[in-house]
Amino acid sequence: MIGYSPAAALPAGPFRFIALDVETASRDSASICQIGIACVRADSHIETYTTYVNPEQSFAAFNTELHGIDAATVAQAPCFPEAWELLKPLLELHHLVQHSSFDSRAISAACRAYRLPNADLSWSDSVKIARRAWPEFKGNGGHGLGNLKRELGLSFQHHDAGEDARAAAQVVLLAEDQLGKSFDAISGTARKAQFNLPLGPP
Repeated sequence: MIGYSPAAALPAGPFRFIALDVETASRDSASICQIGIACVRADSHIETYTTYVNPEQSFAAFNTELHGIDAATVAQAPCFPEAWELLKPLLELHHLVQHSSFDSRAISAACRAYRLPNADLSWSDSVKIARRAWPEFKGNGGHGLGNLKRELGLSFQHHDAGEDARAAAQVVLLAEDQLGKSFDAISGTARKAQFNLPLGPP
């Protein structure tokens, strides 16, 4: 698990798209305690960046058991406004992928909690993309990352934000191959990010 490091640098774009995942300290969706991004280059190479975030609130035992993060883990980590100041400029320039709508809701909730302007982001859902690519998984474990890990032979540490972001990116890349279409064609949004680099079949 990659923690916060002041020397850590964001991957330099442009990218085809960026997958994003968050972990939270409690049932409060604003309680982000880890953010991971997986940046997909034109050749489909993936570069990840992960940072812990101090949610400035208590951790629920259930959440800590799920992802292994507690108050001691994030004691020296930036709070959300600091982390977001670093990430937001890169994210606003790219299409983003989340696995379900939880991550975008958490980002919006954290922005509201800290009275920050909501980011102007373009989101696609890799769950919906997976449903199109592998409809046969419906009722057979579904399209959650846990089942897709088994069905698609993915290797990652579930409930680590960086690992889950990479897995979501891999799902999209495999769906491109499965459907014979590019991310632009399967993203579910007509909006074009500034750094949009289509690759693969039309």
